[in-house]
Amino acid sequence: MDPDPADPPADPPADPPAAAKATVEPEAIKAIPVRHYGRWISAVLVLALLGLLVNAFASANVHYSAIPDYIFDSSVISGLGKTVLISLLAMLLGLVLGIVLAVMRLSKNPVTSSVSWLYIWFFRGTPVYVQLLLWFNLALIFPYINLGPIYRDEMSDFMTPFMAALLGLGLNEAAYMSEIVRAGIQSVDEGQTEAAHALGMSQGRTLRRIVLPQAMRVIVPPTGNEFINMLKTSSLAAAAAQYLELLRSTSDIGQTTGATVEMLFLAATWYLILTSVFSVGQFYLERRFARGALRSLPLTPWQKVRANLAAFGNRSKEGVSA
Repeated sequence: MDPDPADPPADPPADPPAAAKATVEPEAIKAIPVRHYGRWISAVLVLALLGLLVNAFASANVHYSAIPDYIFDSSVISGLGKTVLISLLAMLLGLVLGIVLAVMRLSKNPVTSSVSWLYIWFFRGTPVYVQLLLWFNLALIFPYINLGPIYRDEMSDFMTPFMAALLGLGLNEAAYMSEIVRAGIQSVDEGQTEAAHALGMSQGRTLRRIVLPQAMRVIVPPTGNEFINMLKTSSLAAAAAQYLELLRSTSDIGQTTGATVEMLFLAATWYLILTSVFSVGQFYLERRFARGALRSLPLTPWQKVRANLAAFGNRSKEGVSA
């Protein structure tokens, strides 16, 4: 269709405004960090107190040179080995018996649940030092131990310092481990047990194959703390049961040489080394049982060091470029 000559000519398309053509870039945000004066003041106070503490021990009448002289002494190493041995065995006894007591406590049988409750009530309600003394002096009221055809001997020969320390520490630990295991078992959803029973699994097999593996995520952390506490609690066996562990060995050297306080520092040093080593093992054990429950596993100590070094390097580069 031809255009009508009477119609006015069409206006040409208007040019877009210059402001629309040019891309307006936003201004850079100037972030001004907040000054935390309280952090600096608290850091100075803490460092000052720490300096006073270090200065007090540095000026004290302590012969620190005696500590490295006896750190690898044969009697100290022997006591160290006995400390680790009694801690491992007592913890193993407490763990096994604790699982049994936890199952008994959760049982619907009123007899077994009541016996478990009474055991936990007694051993948690009395000091472990008193229990060690009772086991060590048991021969005063029971001259013989008679287990029928299995074992029979004089109590003084049976209840050695090692046996008294093992029973005193292990049976006391079982009361605490039973509560830890019970909490772990109850943390597993009941639907897991019902599903296992629907598949025809027995109660015992359900506990071993379904419940306990899932409960380990809850059981492992407090169990690790209990073992580290056991390493330190084993020192009570030196005074109560005459067991020659680390504290007793260092104390004997201190009485012989006159360096009593120095040997106590030596014992504290070895206890710190033991707890540090087993704390690292506890971390990796917790990390293993956390798989499947966490979206991302916690960083290992080496990964944390690398991440901190990388962050420090990035901050240094940003400071230089600024």
